[in-house]
Amino acid sequence: MRLKLLPALVLVSIPALVAAQSATPRYQPWGLELQHLDTSVKPGDDFYVYALGTWLKNQPIAADKVGTGYNYDLPDEIEGQVRRIVEEAAAKPATATAKKVGDFYAAWMDEAAVEAHGLQPLKPWLARIDAIRTRPELVRLMMRPGYPSPVNIGISADVDDPTRYMADSGQARLGLPTRDYYLLKGEKYDAIRQAYRAYLIKIQQLAGIPDAAAKADRIIALETRISQDQWTPEQRRDPVKTHNPMSRAQLAKFAPELDWNATLASMGLSSAAKVNVSEPSAVAATAKRLGDVPLSTWKEWMTARFISEVAPFLPKAFDQANFDFYSKTLRGVAEQRARWKRGMALIDDALGEAVGAIYVQRYWSPITQAKADELVSDMEAAYKEKIQAATWMDEATRKAALEKLGMFDPRVGHPAKWIDYTTLAVSRTDPLANQMAVADFQWRLQLKRFPKPVDRGLWYMTPQTVNAYYDPTMNQITLPAAILQPPFFDPNADPAVNYAETGATTIGHEMGHGFDDEGRQFDAKGRLRDWWSKETAAQYTVKADRLAEQFDQYEPIPGVKIKGRLTLGENLADLGGLETAYAAYRRYVARHGEPPVLNGMTGDQRFFLAYAHAWQGKRRDEAVRQQLLSDPHSPDKYRVNGIVRNFAPWYQAFGIKPGDAMYLPPEQRVSIW
Repeated sequence: MRLKLLPALVLVSIPALVAAQSATPRYQPWGLELQHLDTSVKPGDDFYVYALGTWLKNQPIAADKVGTGYNYDLPDEIEGQVRRIVEEAAAKPATATAKKVGDFYAAWMDEAAVEAHGLQPLKPWLARIDAIRTRPELVRLMMRPGYPSPVNIGISADVDDPTRYMADSGQARLGLPTRDYYLLKGEKYDAIRQAYRAYLIKIQQLAGIPDAAAKADRIIALETRISQDQWTPEQRRDPVKTHNPMSRAQLAKFAPELDWNATLASMGLSSAAKVNVSEPSAVAATAKRLGDVPLSTWKEWMTARFISEVAPFLPKAFDQANFDFYSKTLRGVAEQRARWKRGMALIDDALGEAVGAIYVQRYWSPITQAKADELVSDMEAAYKEKIQAATWMDEATRKAALEKLGMFDPRVGHPAKWIDYTTLAVSRTDPLANQMAVADFQWRLQLKRFPKPVDRGLWYMTPQTVNAYYDPTMNQITLPAAILQPPFFDPNADPAVNYAETGATTIGHEMGHGFDDEGRQFDAKGRLRDWWSKETAAQYTVKADRLAEQFDQYEPIPGVKIKGRLTLGENLADLGGLETAYAAYRRYVARHGEPPVLNGMTGDQRFFLAYAHAWQGKRRDEAVRQQLLSDPHSPDKYRVNGIVRNFAPWYQAFGIKPGDAMYLPPEQRVSIW
């Protein structure tokens, strides 16, 4: 099923239309920058360095960024476009919503006013924490929008019946990125924990809080204790183990400290008969801490965490302390980003669709829409052929897989209906109040939807987001307008480039999530249901296990390897996306004829080279460390080398032979489709 776009939204400015109709691809000579190659390296020894070695050697990382590459360059370009929209809204708002955009931005940008107001905007929010006298009051405030909590309670689709919403709960993030930062041994992690302690002391002192060092020690001891019971990122990827719906009576026995009836009522969830508990053992253990840790310590924790989370909206000393720890220490970033750039990210979260509607009118082209639709159609057809030809699938499972594919809902460009921001209150003078108002508005939006059927038209990314996603409960892939442009998609580029970059890494990748180790457990209607025969599931698991074992061996920085289980879903989606995009490209070639040799490269060689260029990037070691410990995505280099070495057409395109460093014997290669 294809989501139809409203004709009124397929508007395009004259400059955008002219650009789309240009006969010249943006990246030369035919969609790629060939000067990035390092031909001194054999493709079979290190394909990523062969494709991008010159760029890797010469491209610096900007002082205000964790990395560099296409996935940083294109968002920079989008930021500039969005800035023009926002500044116009601030100067001459055309609508009430545009005025809110302008006021939000003006409040954020007025640094002098932030300094002049000092701690005053912070005080009323901290006063609510200070006023807590009982543990039930503590829990209820933790569940208020904008306040920190060690347990999250929210709303999501019910995986047993994705047409309806249900309440859910689970472990929350602590002050450090993952449990590993509290528990791993070694000088590096000791230094990070010491820096975290210094940061907690600093922000409390800036807020005039006495005994900051002792409070910091109690906070870290509490978080360390909680982290010991939290689930690992790998465990949290299991959709079966994280599906534990409980009745009110069960919840009361399971974690009475959370005072479920009163807490849910205070959140507006009185009608929630059940709550899913994602990580039961972690939630139960944390609830016990709510009961046995002194109330005063929990108030200290809430206070420090709240200050930390809103530090960017406070005077510069708070903002700088927050940057120094979370960006400089944890990710190796030397300089704070320009304030206007940070403002764009805040607006994207607060009023993203208000800006997105204007962005689409100015920058989204019907030509791009048509070509993207053709590419989606080819990818669907290629997946169908792949499923039909999969010898490891029995007929019953194949039939169910084809049914799921047939019900894929690809959404391209932008939503058909935009969020109404009428009830969002925005101040032109208080950026902290605005941030809290946004949290409250977003929660009220969810509450308004809760009693109704799940809205399949909602988007969880804005059109100006350079990304894409698959939602297993909706069986939807969503491709925002911003990612469907150069370097990832160019209507005038060599088709090999588009089929590799957008076909493999975006469309095929997101469709692949429907059949990765998580997504495959959801059926055509988005229900969490085992629709695989035991024999077929066993064969699939063998393939998945082998891919996980391959990635377990890669060590991007000394002493820290890729977690093959954590990254398995993304790696499977990468592999499936590449396999299927290549098949889709060959379908295109069958329709249009064998492509010519360009710059000495065949169409197949250009396809694989484009695939490598789509992952152009390098990151600071500190950022890579954080990625390896917590992120389900492998570093860019391994999303190329770790994938292509499993794919026979890559060997054929570049003549890869035994003895080449990346060579894998055929029996060791993993093929999903």
